[in-house]
Amino acid sequence: MNPFIWLVLTILNIYFWVILISVIMSWLIAFGIMNRQNPYVRQIDYALSRLTEPVLGPIRRVMPDLGGLDVSPVVALIGIQFLQYLIAYYVPRFLP
Repeated sequence: MNPFIWLVLTILNIYFWVILISVIMSWLIAFGIMNRQNPYVRQIDYALSRLTEPVLGPIRRVMPDLGGLDVSPVVALIGIQFLQYLIAYYVPRFLP
């Protein structure tokens, strides 16, 4: 496999996990298992939101309001998976 394809697929995979961890952490904060007053929790939450907001923000603006249910991470995760399969399937065919 081409090293550049491997690098792009690895970055997409890492970003997939960052979004998933962000969703799980938001659930833990919402259910009161983790306290946002803790400086470590607050810093991790801030870092995860800064990493995921560039992708999730535009999706949230396009998606209709579902009454407090945020499905933008699901759309982003499906999009990342689709992009990974698209790259893995089509890009090697165009490279020599």
